[in-house]
Amino acid sequence: MARRRNLAASMGGWSARHRKTAVFAWLLFVVLSVAVSSMAGSKQLSDGDMTPGEAGRAQKIIEDAGVEDPASEMLLVTSARTNADDPAFRSAVQDIAAKVAATDVVENVRTPYDAGVQGAKSSDGHSVLVQFDFKGKNDDAVDHLDPVLDAVKAAKAAHPDLTVEQLGDASSQKWFDDTIGNDFKTAEWTAVPLALGILLIAFGAVVAALLPVALALTAFIAAGGLLALATRIVPTSDTTMSVMLLIGLAVGVDYCLFYIRREREERAKGRDPERALEIAAATSGRSVLISGVTVMVAMAGMMFTGLGQFQSMALGTILVVLTAMIGSVTVLPALLSMLGDKVDAGKIPGLARMRRPSADGGRFWGAILRTVLRRPLVWTVAAGGVLVALAIPAAGMKLSMLPLDKELPKDVSIVQTYKHVNEKFPGGPAPAEVVVKAKDINAADVQGALDAFKKKAVADGVSTEKIEVRTYPGKTDVMSISVPFADTSKEVESLKKLRDSVIPETFGKVKGLDAPVTGETARTEDFNHQLGKTTPIAFGFVLLFAFLLMLTSFRSLTIALTAIVLNLLSVGAAYGVLTLVFQHGYGDFLVGTDAPGAITSWLPLFLFVVLFGLSMDYHVFVVSRIREAYDRGMNTNDAVAYGVRSTAGVVTSAAVIMVAVFGVFGTLSMQQMKQMGVGLAVAVLLDATIIRAILLPAVMGMLSERNWYLPKWLGWLPTMDHGAGADDDAPEQPRREPVLAGRHAAPYEPEDVSTNQWIPRPPVG
Repeated sequence: MARRRNLAASMGGWSARHRKTAVFAWLLFVVLSVAVSSMAGSKQLSDGDMTPGEAGRAQKIIEDAGVEDPASEMLLVTSARTNADDPAFRSAVQDIAAKVAATDVVENVRTPYDAGVQGAKSSDGHSVLVQFDFKGKNDDAVDHLDPVLDAVKAAKAAHPDLTVEQLGDASSQKWFDDTIGNDFKTAEWTAVPLALGILLIAFGAVVAALLPVALALTAFIAAGGLLALATRIVPTSDTTMSVMLLIGLAVGVDYCLFYIRREREERAKGRDPERALEIAAATSGRSVLISGVTVMVAMAGMMFTGLGQFQSMALGTILVVLTAMIGSVTVLPALLSMLGDKVDAGKIPGLARMRRPSADGGRFWGAILRTVLRRPLVWTVAAGGVLVALAIPAAGMKLSMLPLDKELPKDVSIVQTYKHVNEKFPGGPAPAEVVVKAKDINAADVQGALDAFKKKAVADGVSTEKIEVRTYPGKTDVMSISVPFADTSKEVESLKKLRDSVIPETFGKVKGLDAPVTGETARTEDFNHQLGKTTPIAFGFVLLFAFLLMLTSFRSLTIALTAIVLNLLSVGAAYGVLTLVFQHGYGDFLVGTDAPGAITSWLPLFLFVVLFGLSMDYHVFVVSRIREAYDRGMNTNDAVAYGVRSTAGVVTSAAVIMVAVFGVFGTLSMQQMKQMGVGLAVAVLLDATIIRAILLPAVMGMLSERNWYLPKWLGWLPTMDHGAGADDDAPEQPRREPVLAGRHAAPYEPEDVSTNQWIPRPPVG
């Protein structure tokens, strides 16, 4: 009888028969992708592209005008004893300004003693600001920073009785480039050897461990080339490649792990290499295709946000998952066919015997499953209760775009300076920016509105008197106004008053004038508003399509609903743990941080789509194995026990790799990267333990045959084969029911999976 072949089996079979062609085609694809990427380059998101709402409109006006604000810096000069009006203090400040101006890389150096400069003395009279701009383009300022740093160092030495601190665009960017850039490089280079080390333990052989890492990395490289082309439609951001490596390494290793473990398992049963590979392709290969499509659908949910950063990350992750998925079902079978038993080459003494492939799952998992399946209702309530309890704190989750002093470690120099400037000059480091576009900014009505704006902003308590107007050489249609908030504890209220009252009653009276507000607070509010408006749409899209994919794949309404509920529990629990650690501070020291009191606003949606996609990896793999056993003759409880036990080793290995890789990102300096790494690691850990080992078998054991319920009106759904077809010497057996009924039912266990012969186990209890 001819064996049925699903798509994954057909692809794997072709690759195995044309292995040299498949391997060469993959290598050529990777090389061409790199070549195209280097020639085409990537189109980056501009500030306007990344900023939604009114703040984005303000940034677009500046970009369309072809101008940019120069990189600005400030020196906070403080004396504990001397007043700013003291002649000695004044002389020292002027000397510091002269040293900075002498570098010839700055311009517009101003001190509080210069005519027209207001608000540069602190209210206590012991601090002043020396402000200046870098010459040239904003992006080039970091390259010109060293002479200024040398001048400031000389100024400190010349005036040891004064404290001189520097903060600004260039100095902050240099710190980010040096520290955060190194952080990412360290994380990226740590994650790969870490994954390889875990795979060595999982497989006990060097070649088998190298294959998943090599395939995941080549998939990431190829996806990077594809992304360069795709940025012509959707520009990318700086963080996209890091996220691609994170997700690509996780799914790429997982997919290969599923595939190789099944092939080795079948070889351990005595299958010939061709048949073992065919079974792996038809079963694990099919799971990879379903998982990959589910992950890509989940990632596509971020496209609905309308936010450039999310759309860039969505596109990048979709591409890397797609390439990893294709590589796993094409080039991997070809490599396994070429290697044959050499896939176990480089065996590590001791580990090779410990990691011998088995469909049994071991005594540990057997003991857990016997306990769970004996009383499935009790374990469903217990495990579900734990996850619900963990999720409860998420109801009070506070979302925020974290300011600099919350985003970075407290002991960082720029954070300390930021806090000192904010204490002495409230609103100074993060003012609102009003961008004015008019036919002629020098017209009398525009200048009259500008004067009225300044007076009303101060009178209404929105701003201090330190309002600065910036014009651009050769441009008479654009100007920007820096508006420091008078009360930094009420920035959101001040922003609302600025937008709803101050601007409409001043600039709003000039016909044809546009005056949108941007700045840190404005960008945060507009980002959160856009996110809040579109998140329900993204959630709904992911849930609906994940449900439909599961329904179509397993022809079971119950399985589809169960998958959605279990994954929601996993995500909810991860949200709760994040809230406890980063908002309330419980255990924050374990991740080397002080709780910032909020969760970065973009993280919940990102975690949802990523975790929902990755959780489906395990779910599809485990349930496919259960359905495979069920289709071959086991009753549901037997199939559940067999499916969970036979996948326990590979799911555990895959989860350990994911938790380790994500955990590395939890060590970075930036708070949002810590939160992302911890959230992903916790969710995967919960998913692979409480959900897959306890809750899934408990729920399926409780539902029994109702797991496979499909309404008659859905009978038109296609029937998909979950196995590799019956062996020529192993005809399928009719399904047998347990000897006993109820909670003491004695599941049948496979004596020899290859021949499908079943023997009853003695009754339990």
